[in-house]
Order: sequence, then structure tokens, then C-alpha cells
Amino acid sequence: MSAYDLMVIGAGPGGYVAAIRAAQLGMKVACVEGRGSLGGTCLNVGCIPSKALLTSSAKYAELSHLSAHGIAVEGASLDLGALMARKDKIVGDLTKGIAFLFKKNGVDHIEGWASIPAPGQVKVGDDSYTAKNILIATGSEPAALPGVEIDEVDVLSSTGALALDAAPEHLVVIGAGVIGLELGQVWSRLGSKVTVVEYLDRILPGIDGEIAKLSQRALSKRGLKFQVGRALKTVEKGENGLTLTLDRVGKDKEEQLAADKVLVAIGRRPVTRGLSLEDLGVSINPRGFIEVDERFSTSVPGIFAIGDCVPGPMLAHKAEEDGVACVEMLAGQHGHVDYNTVPGVVYTDPEVASVGQTEEALKEAGTDYITGKFAFMANSRARSTGETDGAVKVLATPGGKILGAHICGAHGGDLIAELVLAMTKGATVEDVARTCHAHPAMGEAVKEACLDALGRAIHA
Repeated sequence: MSAYDLMVIGAGPGGYVAAIRAAQLGMKVACVEGRGSLGGTCLNVGCIPSKALLTSSAKYAELSHLSAHGIAVEGASLDLGALMARKDKIVGDLTKGIAFLFKKNGVDHIEGWASIPAPGQVKVGDDSYTAKNILIATGSEPAALPGVEIDEVDVLSSTGALALDAAPEHLVVIGAGVIGLELGQVWSRLGSKVTVVEYLDRILPGIDGEIAKLSQRALSKRGLKFQVGRALKTVEKGENGLTLTLDRVGKDKEEQLAADKVLVAIGRRPVTRGLSLEDLGVSINPRGFIEVDERFSTSVPGIFAIGDCVPGPMLAHKAEEDGVACVEMLAGQHGHVDYNTVPGVVYTDPEVASVGQTEEALKEAGTDYITGKFAFMANSRARSTGETDGAVKVLATPGGKILGAHICGAHGGDLIAELVLAMTKGATVEDVARTCHAHPAMGEAVKEACLDALGRAIHA
């Protein structure tokens, strides 16, 4: 029976990063993964393949707009097979890269599905191992709708939507969150009519409302259709495709919608089955998440959990921060994650990026705040590239402490980093406003939003 200081169950971003960091700290570490390749959902059927498809589809869509630049493109065609092959190669290269990092850092990779028969014990197939500490990093999977069967042929999860062999004539996306909008835009660019159906009366739940409206306006200009305030009741298959029955929320009215394919993208749920957690007495909340304390300890000593299977933002980079903090504390070091400064990004065109509090949350809490905004239409770099949709929005205390920042616009996922760093280091809107930004650059919009919060914007 092999013995380890730490056994990590799951080789997604949180799991493999935790394993590598623990090995760097001198622990004898193994990482158990039952999927055929390393990297978890993120690398295999999540973040990475979706961004590859977003990039490829954006380049194809851009061809139709080059005439404004005086460039004529004739005879362009789409090879979906080659596009998918590029995506698969990127995924394969990155997953192999993790295997290299394991070898480099001395992490043992154990293939198979794990269970925890008792504290300090891990079973993989017929093999048993002992570990001083066990870290659960099993991630999440697409959530399902009651009564709607996902068959990955007609009714798809995000996994199926990443592997279609042809663009559906009409794709209906259920859920206007990150996954639904990103994959919806991929297939819209590749030729599908796309209708996004959302239960709430707005898109991007949890994102600042004003920024979400800018996003919806921009995505509508790019071809996505939205039906908000509607709940999916049934999906029926017929000779001519699918028929969806929708409920108008609060209006006691039904509608029908025809589709060729349906993507169910209503969120994700933690994966904990097969680990025997109930038998161990590990506390799990009513939503299925493992309950942990500030040290990522579960209710059973020696068993820890991080990432998507514990409460908090279901983001790969959050899982990585969890993993590093957890193992550093196990090694007697200081580990900490400030969840208020974990950014989130929607990689649509335009991108949506957010960190900290939304204006709605501040109003609900009765917090006194100031607001600064700057539209990309007034940014010279955005005008020169033609990426003028959206704005930067900054929320701060009257004294200038940044409480939240939200961006809808090109490269928003990169621009938010400056404001994340400002919040992390306690820089004020005054500090950011007095930081010299390159010109012409999209980042000038961040500076101008902070100037606007102070009542002295130059270019607004």
C-alpha cells in the first residue's frame, strides 16, 4: 500500500495546480484522475476548447466586416472539420503539458476513479493508498433541467455543443449566462440562427445590470436573438425537428419555439458522486456543495476540498487560488484567497469582465458609493479598430476605495486586471486616475472611468 503526504482527487485546474505546489513544498504527492486526459473540464470540455472556437469563429465572422477597412475578401469558405481539429490539438497539447509538469515536479499520476473508504485512505480500482491528507478537487458538470433529457444529439450540454459536425439551422440556447452566450455566439458566427431563452428578465445574472444591458445590445447587433422572462417546460422531438414549450414567467401564458438543436446551459453542479462522502460524514449543503472552513477543511479531519465542488465562484482561476492556498496552509505557510477580487470574464464579442460589487448589490446593502463611467466610443484606440461597443464602469466609496469594476468591451478580460490589482493593493480611483496610460490604448478608458468617478473626466 503506497503512502503519500497528499493525495489530490481530480486533475482539473485546482487539482493539478495544488498537486504541483504541494510537491514544490516538499510533499510526496499523487493526483488521481479518471478522465482519459488531464486538465479536468476546463482543458477538455470547457474554458480552453470554447475559447479556441470563439477565436476561430471570430476570425471567420470578421471577413464580412473587412470591407469597411477597404479590404475585399472573395471566395472565403468554412472548413468546420479543420476548425474542430485545431481546437482538439490545442486541448491535446495543453493536457500533455500537465503530464510534463507532473513529471518535472515529481507528482505521481494515478489513473482511475477514486473513492475514500476511510479518512487517510484512497481506493482507485483494486489499488489502495494511504495519505496524511486528501484533497477533493473533482470540479463540476453541466446542470440538467427536470424532464429534459440531454442526449448530446438533439438536446446538448456544453460538451455536445463543442463537438457538432455541422452548424444547426436554428440553435436554441437555454440560459443567458456565460456558457450559453459564448457557445451561442460561436454557432451564430458559423452560420446558425441562435435564440437565447432566459428565465430571468435579463441576461448575465450576477453581472452589473447596466453592463449586462450593454452586452445584450451589442450581442443583438451581432445576430443573437433573446427571449427573456421565459421558462422551458418541455422539448418534443418530431420529424421536422424539435418543438420547445415555453412558459412566460408570471403571465400564465405558453409559447412554442421550433429548433434543430437545443443547448441547455443553465449552470453547473458539483461532482461528488462515487467518493463515499456521505458514509464518511462529510457535510454537504442542500445544493450539493462540500462545506469547508477558511482552511478548506471539511467536517472530517484530514479531508479537504477546493474549486467547483465547494461554495463560491465556479471559475478555473478561483480553483487554482484555492488549491495553492490550501496546500500552503498544510505546509505551515500563510494562504489566503480574497474572493471579492476574483474576476470573471465572458469571452463573447464584446467581452464582459467584472470584479467586486455590482451597483445592484451596493444599493441593496445601503452602501454609499460613487460611480465613474467611460464609453469606448470616446476612446481613440477603439475608434481606430472599430471596437466601440461598451464601456468601463467603476464603483467606489466617496473616499475613493474601489468597490467594484465592470467592463463591456473589446479586451475587457485583459483590461480588468489593472482594476483587480488596484483593489488587491488598496489603490484608489485617484491612484488609477493619476497612472499614466499609453496612448492610444484601450486602457485609457479605465483611467477615464476613474477620472469620471472624481468628477473630472477629460474626454467624456
